[in-house]
Amino acid sequence: MVKAVFAGSFDPPTFGHLNIIERAKGIFEQVYVVVAVNKNKSGLFSAEERLEMLRSLLAPWANVSVHLHDRLIVEFAREHDCRVLVRGVRSIHDFSYEFELSIMNKGLGPDIETFFMPTDPRYFVLRSSAIKELASFKGDLTSMVPPEVAIALRLKMDAEEGGIGDKAPA
Repeated sequence: MVKAVFAGSFDPPTFGHLNIIERAKGIFEQVYVVVAVNKNKSGLFSAEERLEMLRSLLAPWANVSVHLHDRLIVEFAREHDCRVLVRGVRSIHDFSYEFELSIMNKGLGPDIETFFMPTDPRYFVLRSSAIKELASFKGDLTSMVPPEVAIALRLKMDAEEGGIGDKAPA
């Protein structure tokens, strides 16, 4: 059986991410969801917060596990005997970026394949930056993220900005 890795920043986890994971878990024996830790980037949520959110959201799925990793994703794949990297794509721009990344990963791990999975049309425009901006203006997030993520976003925004009630969009 084939095991797969789905890596990302997941800052925050969205319905688009969950859709890709749900579809992948029906195809692969095991899906390792990897919260990629990039020491050069600072996210809204810490890596540990993202890990815990995903573990909670994905707990019902027996063949899905969640991990932190701060090195090359092909190294994680090798360490866990995974032959496939799953990548979600929403647009031609995403595909172009992911295609170049897949070529680099193929050079680093010739035995590891990349599967591109187009997003479900319902989640076509779910970008974490747009979701965070909407959350900063207390917008409705119900169609974009699970309720527990929406609550975490609101709490984080309130804590980091000292309250956002009087903000108006630019």
